[in-house]
Amino acid sequence: MKIISSDLAKGFCKVKIDNLDDLWVLSQVIDPKDLVRARTFRKIKLGSGDERKSEVIKKPVSLTIEVEKVDFDKSSLRISGVIREGPDDIPHGAHHTIEIEESSILSIEKERWLSFQIDKLKDAASDKGSKVLICVMDRDEACFALMKNYGYEYLSEITGKVEKKGVEDKSLKDKEFYNEVIAMLEEYEKRYSIQFLILASPAFWKDDLMKVLEHKNKALASKVTLATCNAFGKNAINEVLKRPEVKTVLKQDRVFKETALVEELFTEISKNNLAVYGLEQCKSAAESGAVKVLLVTDKLIQEMREKNEYSKLDQVMKLVDNAKGEISIISDEHDAGKRLHGLGGIGAILRYKISW
Repeated sequence: MKIISSDLAKGFCKVKIDNLDDLWVLSQVIDPKDLVRARTFRKIKLGSGDERKSEVIKKPVSLTIEVEKVDFDKSSLRISGVIREGPDDIPHGAHHTIEIEESSILSIEKERWLSFQIDKLKDAASDKGSKVLICVMDRDEACFALMKNYGYEYLSEITGKVEKKGVEDKSLKDKEFYNEVIAMLEEYEKRYSIQFLILASPAFWKDDLMKVLEHKNKALASKVTLATCNAFGKNAINEVLKRPEVKTVLKQDRVFKETALVEELFTEISKNNLAVYGLEQCKSAAESGAVKVLLVTDKLIQEMREKNEYSKLDQVMKLVDNAKGEISIISDEHDAGKRLHGLGGIGAILRYKISW
């Protein structure tokens, strides 16, 4: 994301979208009642009042809408609301949806930017996030996933022929399957500018692949961190994210941070100590200034927006922000986010224990 101009003290920021991760960030910082201005298309009716003779065209216009709803589906961001500013031939007060995509430019005006929202914008603009590829494999299968701000993107799976134990097959001696995996790793490294590669498997499959990789591509091999897992596919990826071997690689990565926070919350809950969960308990803790870190799932935000109840959650976040607490939006796309959503989608790690 590129910040073109901003005056956050006055509530204004203008940005350009670089990638899909930026859309996810915006889905977390744009709130109902914000004013968003962007280039969009509006249907215009031409001709007489006779519906049969009228022609409807899509006209490119710049509109400012007061936000009512924000939808993110990993490929686009749809911002719906009421038109507040636009050309004279566009009725003010009418409803409109602006679709934000890669390369879109938009302005956001808020009554007040919360600290966590400002931090999200700055993080997206600095692009400090590590570019991590995960490969989970066994004897004859491999799957690939790319770390994203909203969790991870499951890229592909491959299945190959391998030499069976005790069977002599000269056509398989060159380990064609390992070469196929390496070819995929090289392709993804180039396509996504991968900085780190986590290679995981049950047993010794990852070690055998590493021997071949070190011989074929030492530069790529130098980016590898080995990890152990017991499963395959998406379950294995969630398992790998919790492994101690990958902490060094993922210490700057959003998903690892989110997973660590959720684990800390559950640990405190199990000890009946410095944690609460559920909207009402978190609100009470926030009112007393006891919240150190507030954890909220993006799914809860979306659900409360759809029910027109977002103001209740917004009030809690503002209380935490006023008390200099941290706010972390947890993606529901990974295992930790799903666990938190099972508690109602909101929890808080406390500065001190509260007596109810």
